[in-house]
Amino acid sequence: MNPSTEQSPSHHTRQAASKNKRSVRMFLILWILIIAVGVWAAYSYSNHLKHQMVNEMKTYTNEQLTAVKQDYQTQMTEIAAEITTIQEQVKTFNELLTFTKDNAGNTSDNSNQLYTELREVKKQLDTLQKKMDLLK
Repeated sequence: MNPSTEQSPSHHTRQAASKNKRSVRMFLILWILIIAVGVWAAYSYSNHLKHQMVNEMKTYTNEQLTAVKQDYQTQMTEIAAEITTIQEQVKTFNELLTFTKDNAGNTSDNSNQLYTELREVKKQLDTLQKKMDLLK
C-alpha cells in the first residue's frame, strides 16, 4: 500500500462534508431565488390587476358621467320648452285681460277670473324657473 495513492479516511469525511455543505448552500440559494421570484411575480400581478381595475373604473365613471350629462340636457330642454309655453300663455292672458278691462264695465266680474288664472300661470312659471335654477 502506497501512502500517496491511498487517501485517509479523514480526508474522505472532509470531502463528503464539503460536498454536503455545498449542496446545502445550493439548495438554500435555489429556495431563496424561488421565493424571490414568487414575491416579484405576486407584486407584478397585483400591480397589473390594480391598473386594470383603475382603467375599468375610469371607463365606467366616464360612461355614467356622459349619461348624467345627457339626462341633464334633456331635462333642461324640457323645462325650457315648458317655460316658453307658459310665457306664451301669460302673454295671451295679459292680452285677454287688457281686452277685458277695456270692454268691461263695473258690472262685469270676468277680469277677476282672468287675474286668478294669470296668477296660477305665473306660479307655474316661477316653479319651473326654480327647477331650472336647481338643475343649473
